[in-house]
Formats: sequence, structure tokens, C-alpha cells
Amino acid sequence: MSVTVAGQVSTGKPYPIDGGHSTVGFTVPILNGLSKVKGKFTDFTITLNQDEKDITKSSVNVVIKATSVDTGIEGRDKHLRTADFFDVEKFPEITFQSSRIEKKGKNFIAHGTLTMHGVAKEIALPFTINGTWENPEKTKKTVGYSASIVLNRREFGINYSNKQNAAFIGDNITVEIDLITRAIDLS
Repeated sequence: MSVTVAGQVSTGKPYPIDGGHSTVGFTVPILNGLSKVKGKFTDFTITLNQDEKDITKSSVNVVIKATSVDTGIEGRDKHLRTADFFDVEKFPEITFQSSRIEKKGKNFIAHGTLTMHGVAKEIALPFTINGTWENPEKTKKTVGYSASIVLNRREFGINYSNKQNAAFIGDNITVEIDLITRAIDLS
């Protein structure tokens, strides 16, 4: 299989993601790190094509439904969906499209375009392959991945400040991604 992604040819095969056991999450510092609010997105699609012989020929495409933001507090989640933050009516999706994959020692970097809140920025997303698991018959395998990056929300036009304390919500948000594939046929 060969897929063209933003000028890059991906020769990888599809690695379907197990959404029920994968997480696209984030951590927001509160009052300069006195506390943290953790959240996640519960509705996302990740299309991963991995070339097992040369991972640099792989590609990833991510679509996150912004309305699926979940911090565990309904009132806060409703506020996050408004124009103060994600503005989900105007910008319903957060997307990432890789343009190339780079190998750095034992780790990797997915270079590509992240689009959030109507702003598209080129980012370098470091990730690791956590390992693989094969069934006893050696006919199927599962692969685990992790990625983490710090993004400044203001660079994406998310500029809300608490009226009582402008420094209440931090600007630098840690995004943490943990993925596991569904069983992939080895045949």
C-alpha cells in the first residue's frame, strides 16, 4: 500500500487504533502549577500507516472532535466548548497531519501540521514505540505508542483569562497521547 501525505509517500500498512484503550489527554497548570487540571478527548480518529522496515516512510492523521472534551466537571466542559476556549461551533475539529517521520536514536518525531481553533501550525511531535505484543500463535500483534508535547494555547488563539486572576489558567498545556493498536494480522 502506498499513501501520499503532504508530499510524502507512506508505504506502511494500516494499523487500526483501539480507541477504547487509547487516550488523547492534556494537563493544564492552575495558579502557576499549584494544581493541575487533567482532561481528555473522548471522540477521536487516528489513521496510522506504519512501514515496519522503515518507520520514516510511515504517516499519521488525527481528527479530534473538540466537543468531546472531558475534564470530569460538566460545567467546566461546557465552558471549554464556548468561544472562550475551543469554540466548537466554529471549530469542531482539532487535526494533525504528518508530513514526515524522523528517527532520533530509539525515539521518533512526527513532523506535521496541527490545526486547532482555526490556527494551523507546524509542530514536531516526539513519540516512542512502547513495544509490541504477539498472540501465542504468532499470527497477530498489537503495538503501543506514546507521545507528549507542550503547546502554548495562546499561539492557537485561545486567550481566555480568568477575570479575578489573569494568571489562574496556565498558557503551556501538556498534551499526552497513549495509543494501542487493534490486533494486526502478521500474515
